[in-house]
Order: sequence, then C-alpha cells, then structure tokens
Amino acid sequence: MPLNSEQVYYEDVHEGEEIPALRKACISQQLVMWAGASGDFYQIHYDPDFARGTGLDGIIVQGGLKNAFLGQLLHDWIAPAGFLRRFGCQYRGMDYPNQEILCRGVVTKKYEEAGQALIDLEIWTQNAAGKKTTPGTATVILPRR
Repeated sequence: MPLNSEQVYYEDVHEGEEIPALRKACISQQLVMWAGASGDFYQIHYDPDFARGTGLDGIIVQGGLKNAFLGQLLHDWIAPAGFLRRFGCQYRGMDYPNQEILCRGVVTKKYEEAGQALIDLEIWTQNAAGKKTTPGTATVILPRR
C-alpha cells in the first residue's frame, strides 16, 4: 500500500478518528526472512512440526514483525513531515501466515506540548476473527498548516 498522497496536518486530526488501516498477509518465506534479519530463530516461526510440538496450530508470525507492521502503519500516516515520538506494543495473541493481519489505529488525544503538535493513538493488529493480537500506543508529532 503506498504512502498517503497528502500530508496529514495537526489541524485536520480529531480525537476518535481512525487512521487509514494497513493490510498485511505474511507467507512463511517472509517469516524466514524476518528471522534472518532480526535474529529471532525460534523454530515456532518457521518449523511447522516444531510449532505443533509446542501445542500451536502451526507456525506463528513473530511479534517483532507485527511491531514493524504497526511502525509502517504510523509512518504511512504521518509521512513525509511527521515524526514518531513514542511507540510500543504488547504481544497478546497469535497470528498465522497466509491469514490477513489488519493494522489499525485511532486518535485518543490531541494536544500541544513545548510548541509541538502531538497526537496520541491507540494502535493494534487484529486477526481475521477480529481479535486484537498486538495492542499498543503511540505519540506522533504532526506539522501545522
């Protein structure tokens, strides 16, 4: 999905507003590539037999990869002139390859601090069943008009 064609400005954002969603679908090859790039070689992310042996239904998407997807969600919304001030998430549910992961966010607070135009957001990934699997929060700095 491409970046927004227009910059989002502080004055145009409202509390309770959803930001544009980001849809992702991992295949096992992406999980292996992420393992190599991140150093997360736990076999539950690429070895189906090992994953089932631990009680899982199959291999699962790395939490760090879902974290990166949420970072992309924020970047795509605030680019090119916005800045990410704070960002974090928790790994609370499983996501599986070949199933859509929907990254979403909603504005929870809009305020000014030390001359900066700040936006707080609740962000999350959700699986195909609609369950939030990676909830988080973020604060971004947006430009003014």
